[in-house]
Amino acid sequence: MKGEVKWSDSGGYVGTTSGGKSFGIYGDSSPSPTEMVIHAHAACSLIDVIDGLKHRIVNVENATVEIEVEMAEKAPKVFTSVNMNYIIKGDVPEALVRRLIESSHEKYCRIGIMITRSGATLEWTLDMLD
Repeated sequence: MKGEVKWSDSGGYVGTTSGGKSFGIYGDSSPSPTEMVIHAHAACSLIDVIDGLKHRIVNVENATVEIEVEMAEKAPKVFTSVNMNYIIKGDVPEALVRRLIESSHEKYCRIGIMITRSGATLEWTLDMLD
């Protein structure tokens, strides 16, 4: 995996992936690197859940992960705890969704695994909506 980040004299930074995708970082309308990491964690896990639903995905009306992070008070202000609340609306088995979330956090979401291996705790909840 390769990419680059350039400082923009108009404010902020621009990241570019090796595939040519560009995104703003730490500008007036773009997230900070820390915000990007926690959102990447949530996205990574939600992607695992949605991908795991496979043929049942047609029954999902909405899927959201709410995230809340606590950080150390002193520099470096690393994540100390991560709380994620999954909200799934649709006709899918709750037990399956729970297994997919657990698998994501234990085996597949490398971003989240990096965060927890660095010492942060992780807790999650699931709200199933009809």
